[in-house]
Amino acid sequence: MVAVFNKELLSWYLITVKLRETVEAGAVKSPSSTPSHDLPLETPQQQQLPSVQQAPSFSHLQSIDINDVGENVKEEEEEEETKPVESEWVISIRDKLEQARQDHDAASWANLCIYRVPRTLREGDDKAFVPQVVSLGPYHHGREHLRDMEHHKWRSLHRILKRTRQDVKFYLDSLRELEEKARACYEVLIPLSSYEFVEMMVLDGCFVLELFQGAAEGFKRLGYSHNDPVFAMRGVMHSIQRDMIMLENQIPLFVLDRLWGLQIGEPDQRGLVAKLALRFFDPLMPTDEPLQKRERDKLESSLGSANSPTTPFDPFTDLMGLHCLDVFRRSLLRKGSGPEPPPPPASRKWLKWRFQSRVADKRRQQLIHCVIELKEAGVKLRKKKTDRFWDIKFENGVLWIPRLLIHDGTKSLFLNLIAFEQCHLDCGHDITAYVIFMDNLINSPEDVGYLHYCDIIEHWLGSDAEVADLFHRLCQEVVYDINNSDLSRLSEEVNRYHSHKWNAWKASLKHNYFNNPWAIISVVAAVFLLLLSFIQSFYTVYAYYEPYTS
Repeated sequence: MVAVFNKELLSWYLITVKLRETVEAGAVKSPSSTPSHDLPLETPQQQQLPSVQQAPSFSHLQSIDINDVGENVKEEEEEEETKPVESEWVISIRDKLEQARQDHDAASWANLCIYRVPRTLREGDDKAFVPQVVSLGPYHHGREHLRDMEHHKWRSLHRILKRTRQDVKFYLDSLRELEEKARACYEVLIPLSSYEFVEMMVLDGCFVLELFQGAAEGFKRLGYSHNDPVFAMRGVMHSIQRDMIMLENQIPLFVLDRLWGLQIGEPDQRGLVAKLALRFFDPLMPTDEPLQKRERDKLESSLGSANSPTTPFDPFTDLMGLHCLDVFRRSLLRKGSGPEPPPPPASRKWLKWRFQSRVADKRRQQLIHCVIELKEAGVKLRKKKTDRFWDIKFENGVLWIPRLLIHDGTKSLFLNLIAFEQCHLDCGHDITAYVIFMDNLINSPEDVGYLHYCDIIEHWLGSDAEVADLFHRLCQEVVYDINNSDLSRLSEEVNRYHSHKWNAWKASLKHNYFNNPWAIISVVAAVFLLLLSFIQSFYTVYAYYEPYTS
């Protein structure tokens, strides 16, 4: 039961209690020698009345201070009002701490790999991180401008079920086993129920796999019309590829592996989806040098042998739980059989080094002079024939730079790769280092023009100024110590060459007097005339001191 008291009635009740205690105390102090026979006899009616109805004598009220009683009552009321408020405050804090403890215990940081792009990186470039055609995963699920693609996802799922002659419940039950692990891959709490989340994973995952398989084998073979608005390698496909490579628009790779395994009857297979992804995203490669068949087979072999304990490149372990963006990044950074694996994340020393690298002063990123300054110092720039755009070398005064293709999707591609490297601890910063290096080389439209003249940069933008502005925007708010990269050591070699005055003098001589055939002829003629003048002067002086005698 809950009793509700009026404050005034409560005050008077407390005063009455105080009065009664005082009266009883006075009664105890009164003389006890009064004979019992002097006391009046009580009638039966009086004996039935409770003792509280016996009116006290007013003579005992002389020792009671009404003001003191009121103050005591007021203090008790204040204490009763303060204690509940304070206790509720402490209880709420303890509840928050308990929730934090539960979140910490339930968190699976090892699976975290799909992040929300930090506000500092996405400011002013929101379109580079927000899909414009199709949403994959929970971050942009249900957005108004992406709903047109939903019925095409259902078409792809229907086509898969019809082709494999399987029931959709088979996929839902299998993906429900991976729900907890899949949720742990995302940085924020997903406000979807279990049924909604599993349905989204099945629908989006099957749509991705249908695109991968169609790009590899042909959509017509899968049962789609040649003029299908989505499932055809034309039109909107380029926009879909660009959306699917965004960091916030990813699905865990183990989910795609499970869905593909269910289709082919091998639920535990791994590595096949990565091969399909490489072929699908090949048009986004920022180089036009064809990938050698030998290199492609070596790369796919490393991806397909993920279950082997001896392979040096194992990006698909349970601890990493990566996605298509990470597969694409690793294909860009392959070295021999594949990128070198990162140091173990459990190493405190390595984590400390990574933290120091992240908080380095941005002013230290200025590593190398711009193209025009290097040219004036005698550094030659040449195109290197390789499909590895980051493989830059410096030998004998020549800076070899692979060819780079720049189009309307290059900005979004590099920004998402940089964002992933900034957020994910278990990967290096190779793409970030390359972009910062190119930003240092390109300081003006003239630098872009000379790189284009050397066939190092090919762009489809409006002007060279837009290319220079693109690299400047890519490096905004990127905090990273590039001094730990291979390009830092290369920059030191170039700067040492640039600091020698003799190299600058040779470059100036060549630029001013040997820059074209006519200038070379003029210089040779001038030297020849100077030599003849010297010979004539010599014989004139010689004849003066040694006269001719017959």
